[in-house]
Amino acid sequence: MSPLGILTIILVYFLVLLTVAYFTGRKADNAGFFIGNRRSPWYVVSFAMIGASLSGVTFISVPGWVGDSQLSYMQMVLGYLLGYFIIANVLMPVYYGLQLTSIYTYLDKRFGFWSYKTGASFFLLSRIIGTSFRFYLVANVLYIGVFKPLGVPFLLTVVFAILLIWLYTNRGGIKTVIWTDTLQTVFMLAAMVATVVLIARALGLDAAGLFKTVRDSDYSRVFFFDDWRDKNFFAKQFLSGAFIAIVMTGLDQDMMQKNLSCRNLRDSQRNMYWFSIFLVPVNLLFMTLGVLLYVFAGRTGIPLPAMTDDLYPMIATGGYLGKMVSFLFIIGLIAAAYSTADGSLTALTTSFTVDILGAARLEEDRLRRVRKRVHIGMSVALLVVIMIFRAINDQSVISAIFTVAGYTYGPLLGLYSFGLFTKYRLRDRLVPLVAVLSPLLCLPLSHFSAELFNGYSFGFELLIINGLITFLGLMLIRKKPG
Repeated sequence: MSPLGILTIILVYFLVLLTVAYFTGRKADNAGFFIGNRRSPWYVVSFAMIGASLSGVTFISVPGWVGDSQLSYMQMVLGYLLGYFIIANVLMPVYYGLQLTSIYTYLDKRFGFWSYKTGASFFLLSRIIGTSFRFYLVANVLYIGVFKPLGVPFLLTVVFAILLIWLYTNRGGIKTVIWTDTLQTVFMLAAMVATVVLIARALGLDAAGLFKTVRDSDYSRVFFFDDWRDKNFFAKQFLSGAFIAIVMTGLDQDMMQKNLSCRNLRDSQRNMYWFSIFLVPVNLLFMTLGVLLYVFAGRTGIPLPAMTDDLYPMIATGGYLGKMVSFLFIIGLIAAAYSTADGSLTALTTSFTVDILGAARLEEDRLRRVRKRVHIGMSVALLVVIMIFRAINDQSVISAIFTVAGYTYGPLLGLYSFGLFTKYRLRDRLVPLVAVLSPLLCLPLSHFSAELFNGYSFGFELLIINGLITFLGLMLIRKKPG
């Protein structure tokens, strides 16, 4: 597909999103921007969160992971279910009971000013780096495939990509994002299903043949119980999935802001239950696509790329399956990328406005002006960090930065666990020190884990250790109840 053809698809796609944004954001006030006036239908939120939980990186990477880890990722998905159950029954009652706009306000009410600012700051750091990293990879794909052949520099590519998000989220915020993400989830899932069908047809498979091919392939193993040191060992994957769901959904303003837009606690819990159920077949669909891509490459003699992330883009856009698959890949990639980025930008704006500036109590017009300026500022922040990644131009360094940002969820896990499961107060001014030291201690622990623990290397489960270190640190600075 030509660069102009892809650009036309992108422009038409965003014309649809802007139309949705116009109708959903016409009467949006500040409460509409932040929490959708708590009027979002739970079933719409549930469906929208599927797209929001998946990023452009996931869209590209998960099918490629099959080559290295078979279907073991499903063990983590099962762990997500436990995590979502805990969110629905432990965290949501707290958030709704306190009628929060930003979930980090809980830390202010429970511990005090410094704990509150620490939690919000760690979220902002994690989200800015994480969103920029994911969006950088997607922007780079668009740049290479579309804008570079047209002579457009990378900077303008990123400006164009972020401007589109700003345009359709600026007025309605979460009130708009709920509906645009619903639409983008439809596009993403339709693209995935259609791609699976087209590849199956190219392989001469009907429904029964598709199931048999996946089942009998070398990539079909789901559960790993053999070696506790293996990164795919069931207990590690399952528990990591549970805690990742808790911190990256339940302790993340982006994801919880959508939940807080539901009418009441019961609707929000219902949303979370159905969202978790939907997510299992969706991830299984990604895994199935991955198996089919490897089978297709093997049968047609297509050489596998050095990076597994490149497999899906290479086959989809390389002319092996025709223009329709290429078209579906572009639509799915854009939908997956923007259904994550729009919510992130809205959540960053909300958290900075409410948590850092403390502007929630301003009168309506002044709050709107502040919020709009912050929205522009967060857009610029994403642009700057993306350009820093571009300047570094070293994938290992960028991945290391992204990993460090992931460590910052550990202190949030420790803070909320301490708040929910103990009755102690804290020496509030010392909380930032504990929160900074915990991930710093995890860095050497991760690096030398194989030497220290008889060949055992930490993976995602390091998040649990990080949270535990934070919890123990908070115990050292606790006050007696009362």
